[in-house]
Amino acid sequence: MNAAAFLAFLRARPNYRQQIVHVQKLPPRLAQHGQLERPLPSSLEASLKELAWLPLYSHQAQAVNAAGHRRNVMVSTPSASGKTLCYNLPVLQAILEEKGSRALYLFPTKALAQDQLRSLRELACPHILSATDIATFDGDTPQEKRAEIKRRGKLVLTNPDMLHLGILPNHQSWARFLKGLRYVVIDEAHIYRGIFGSHVANVLRRLRRLCHFYGASPQFIASSATIANPEEHARNLVGAPFESITCDGSPWGGKEFVFWNPPLLDQHSGLRRSGNSEAAGLLSELVRHDLKSLVFARTRKLTELIYIYAREELAGSSPELASRIKPYRAGYLPEDRRRIEQELFKGELLGVVATTALELGIDIGGLEATVLSGYPGSIASTWQQAGRSGRRGSESLSFLIGMGNPLDQYFMHHPESFFGKGFEHALINPANPHILKPHLLCAAWELPLSRQDGQWFGAGWEQSRQELEQQGQLRERHQLWFLSPTIAFPAQEINIRAASAQSYAVLDISRGGQLLETVEAANAFFQIHPGAIYLHQGEAYLVTALDLAAHTAYVVPSDASYYTQTRDITEIRILKTLEQKKAGVMNVYLGQVEVTTTVVGFRKKQQFTEEVLGEEVLELPPQRFTTIAFWFDMPPGAEELLAGQCLDFAGGLHATEHAAISLLPLFALCDRNDIGGVSTPFHADTGRANIFIYDGYPGGIGIAEKGFQLVEELWQATLKAISDCPCQDGCPSCVQSPKCGNNNEPLDKRAAQILLECLLGKSQQIV
Repeated sequence: MNAAAFLAFLRARPNYRQQIVHVQKLPPRLAQHGQLERPLPSSLEASLKELAWLPLYSHQAQAVNAAGHRRNVMVSTPSASGKTLCYNLPVLQAILEEKGSRALYLFPTKALAQDQLRSLRELACPHILSATDIATFDGDTPQEKRAEIKRRGKLVLTNPDMLHLGILPNHQSWARFLKGLRYVVIDEAHIYRGIFGSHVANVLRRLRRLCHFYGASPQFIASSATIANPEEHARNLVGAPFESITCDGSPWGGKEFVFWNPPLLDQHSGLRRSGNSEAAGLLSELVRHDLKSLVFARTRKLTELIYIYAREELAGSSPELASRIKPYRAGYLPEDRRRIEQELFKGELLGVVATTALELGIDIGGLEATVLSGYPGSIASTWQQAGRSGRRGSESLSFLIGMGNPLDQYFMHHPESFFGKGFEHALINPANPHILKPHLLCAAWELPLSRQDGQWFGAGWEQSRQELEQQGQLRERHQLWFLSPTIAFPAQEINIRAASAQSYAVLDISRGGQLLETVEAANAFFQIHPGAIYLHQGEAYLVTALDLAAHTAYVVPSDASYYTQTRDITEIRILKTLEQKKAGVMNVYLGQVEVTTTVVGFRKKQQFTEEVLGEEVLELPPQRFTTIAFWFDMPPGAEELLAGQCLDFAGGLHATEHAAISLLPLFALCDRNDIGGVSTPFHADTGRANIFIYDGYPGGIGIAEKGFQLVEELWQATLKAISDCPCQDGCPSCVQSPKCGNNNEPLDKRAAQILLECLLGKSQQIV
């Protein structure tokens, strides 16, 4: 494609409003090849030659060589760099050369496992392995095939959920496989972060423990998108040393990366044109130019909306093209998703609008352009999504559309900070007792615990084991700890993708109580409280009742033209200060806190106009949890300084808190929803004005620690974001938060600027 010509066309359109704020030209790159230290088996080398996958790129050869030295390997390189061969070659070599060798592949999604199954069979069958030697084992595997896979499978592809629920608790039936387990492959390892990653880390420790019991010591190979801490992340996931490989030797056709900011509609309020409409418009133009494209949207609902907008636009101008675009998201039947993938791969479709379901390494053919409808939340995900175009080594085009929030607008105004910034750290905390203790119960179900289990579960395991014993969930006999007979099947009580196993069922009473979906307990009071408008697959439902005892919400279809937004009160109590340091001119603290949130009511807001139609009170019990937070003091005299300028001190604290929370994902691989905050002109535990930012999960997952370490950089980025926003009084692009329990009251943008300048020592008004 000629990316420069297409951009020139966009700039020449009558409705162009200077949306292109930056174009980064990324030059093409030639391949760098490497040499293996020992030759591959002849049948494997012949298969590689037949597929034209030789010579190996430098990072592929480096990974195979490191695996040959019995090292655990973490390969962290960009999309489409050929990471699959980094683990397939050592695995197939071991199966050919070491009798009885087995391998277990872990993928975060079933779709990715199916895609890799096709790729493996292309490489290995029939000359290296038979088709029955390789199999997927997940929730979709027919019962009649499961016994054969356990008995005959040499290479089994699964996901962490099935490993946790289906394989480890039934390890006796997998004994032959586990005895011969030579390799464990962890694909897309960057996905395993936060709560999910912390759970997976404990699942992997349980796997290593059982392998040791069966006399095996498998080697691990992990692959990941580019992150800041690949070796550390792999070590934290598995609990063993790793060698990281980060130099990409694959060729690349180059890319024009465009930052596209929707035009301002109102300078005073900071309101911009809808980024989703801009995405639909770009997709329509790309399709009209016969450029195969993929649009990424943040939610299922937005996926459908962007598709509808683009289809209607094409129907009016190029009706023959309207049928050549489709949406793609979770919730569709597997056969529908496979059909769309194949239609895109074969060129029958020119455009697809998708959620992050297509972000991972599923091969969907030679895309020429990607459109990211909003910053995906991390540098790593942005490059992962943008990297889906240009996968065949040709020139490609990517657009990042800025939404009306502080982080998106920060990058729109400071593109150099995106292209010059390193990747984020992937954070997990497997020692979090809220996560570790349930997995110790699972481990005790699998094998009685012993004092030697510290080698798998780390130093914190002893205290967690003692607490479980005190609670009567473990019983000691002859220095072994057995599961209490009152506990049936502990693995079933853990949702490894969430902070809590508890969830609320959403039942449609208009259809006789049909189950629509489940909502995690931590989100239930915010999403399915009585009177809430709840969206399911784009359809609106009114919550008529919430049964707290039965964990059930009852809903009916609704045609309401409004949406609901909760109001809540959050209080924070300091339990223990862990660290303290000087940053800028003030003290910053890290510690353990108790967070109490009470949802006290909700507002009905008119769609599109945001007019408040009414407000209702709710009586729901408070939710409490213990987590990790960092907080900082305000400079002495700051309140008096702001009062002298007729500015609101409390509003300045509140605005600073919102903006800092929005910018923290710049530094940690997390989502805005993973973090919470509280600001107060007077805190009872400190006797001072403070801003607290805390991990939104019990026990914490490392986000607050990263914020504590990089707090001055966070302040600087926050000050830039607020100062660059053209609005006068604060808007969603700088200090307003869609999640604010106080409905963004009070907020004072100018006061926040002054407070941040004071914190950084840039203000001469406070000494």
